Amino acid sequence: MSKTEQFKQEISKAFTYKGPSLILGAAKLNGEVLTDHFVRIPLKTMNRHGLIAGATGTGKTKTLQIIVEQLSAAGVPSLVMDIKGDLSGIAVPGDNNPKIQERHDHIGFPFAPDSSPVEFMTLSQDQGLRLRATVSEFGPVLFSKILDLNDTQGGIVSLIFKYCDDNELPLLDLNDFKRVLNYITNEGKDEITREYGSISSTSVGTILRKIIELEQQGADLFFGERSFDVTDLCRFDDQGKGYVSVLRVTDIQDKPKLFSTFMLQMLAEVYSIFPEEGDMEKPKLCIFIDEAHLIFSESSKALISQIETIVKLIRSKGIGVFFVTQNPTDVPKSVLGQLGLKVQHALRAFTALDRKNIKLTAENYPLSDYYQVDQLLTELGIGEAVISALDEKGIPTPLVHAYLRAPHSRMDILTQSEINQILSSSRIKRKYDEVIDRESAYEMLGAKIEEALKREPEQPVSTPKTSVGRPREEKSTFEKVLNSPTTRQIGRTVAQTLTRGLLGVLGIKTTATRRSTARKSSWF
Repeated sequence: MSKTEQFKQEISKAFTYKGPSLILGAAKLNGEVLTDHFVRIPLKTMNRHGLIAGATGTGKTKTLQIIVEQLSAAGVPSLVMDIKGDLSGIAVPGDNNPKIQERHDHIGFPFAPDSSPVEFMTLSQDQGLRLRATVSEFGPVLFSKILDLNDTQGGIVSLIFKYCDDNELPLLDLNDFKRVLNYITNEGKDEITREYGSISSTSVGTILRKIIELEQQGADLFFGERSFDVTDLCRFDDQGKGYVSVLRVTDIQDKPKLFSTFMLQMLAEVYSIFPEEGDMEKPKLCIFIDEAHLIFSESSKALISQIETIVKLIRSKGIGVFFVTQNPTDVPKSVLGQLGLKVQHALRAFTALDRKNIKLTAENYPLSDYYQVDQLLTELGIGEAVISALDEKGIPTPLVHAYLRAPHSRMDILTQSEINQILSSSRIKRKYDEVIDRESAYEMLGAKIEEALKREPEQPVSTPKTSVGRPREEKSTFEKVLNSPTTRQIGRTVAQTLTRGLLGVLGIKTTATRRSTARKSSWF
């Protein structure tokens, strides 16, 4: 038996499954496309996360499009980041042409133009459903990590959240948080010191500067109401196709802090809301993070640790997370090790460092008797990739050089009129277009200060005396410790932490708690 025939047998056996699967293309060996030897990915392993990597112009975005449109057809909704603005074409059927037909003839797979139901979303002033979240929904721990605060500064953030909880002051946007920061160092300083202990004005100034930095990247548009309901990501059209939620973030590359803030909050919220499911026949939702390096390059070690934790745990909720980036080294090793599907497009070796990174990348893939991986990675053509996946039992498949099929939807952007038509037919856009500006911490504290200024100053309280007219004896050190504001605050903080909810380690509030708070206040 020739080596090619042996390879064909191995591929046919490894990529044949009992359950439904996605077809990415056909295997390729020694420059020959092996017609009818498809590279398949089991649908049930799409919650094991994945990576799509490769140099600019090698076909990463089209691979993402191939996967997402097949997920939609199988009834699996997706959330995708459209940073370059070329994913909107998934909403309309593609156009056949001689090059596409030639590619599909080689693969042995028919080209059938098709489209997917799409919902456009935005973090800025662009057209689409505006995604927002309140400061309260982040919780003190996650909010501190996003601001990259130290322990002392993070303690002040926890104090502010506790104070606002105790006094029913809704923290909705960054103006609310800044107002409370100002209050606890000025008009409310005595109240805070009496009830919670003294705070450092230097630390407060640092926190304020961090918030201003976040605002300069557009976070003031993100924080506020109406909060986005993550269950709206899991919608289906009348034909049972899963909706593709396209987040239009073409201006996000110069705002990495905002991007990482949104993605971490979204992942945490999805984790807290969705119930445990275990292994399912198909995932509930798949999230594709394009230009993933924008998350990790601006994240502290603590934040990366939180992302790693969520990626590990969210699989059991039936959620798959896929990172799309130029080089696998853009993703931390701790996260990279959690990814079951790896689709590697061509890498370019222009420098000694590039060659070193290619060798490191090749070591991330299973050993192969048919390919010299590090060399192959530099020789891949556009629309080709090296693929390693998991079979239905979670066992890694053999490494395969895949000649990828073309997307069935348009490989180009939509016109403005086409976008307007999709937006006008949205069933949920009206809900998120509604502007909500209810009374929150900013207005409440302003009213409190105004009321205090109208009062007459109270008479000084005389020093308590004993029965013989002498001042009371000073309390013992033990009594001071027991009755100190710091001790009382520690007790309250411990109690609150124990009841924070499923995602207490992140400080994320569940939807139920949130509602309660609301009541309170070119490929070819």
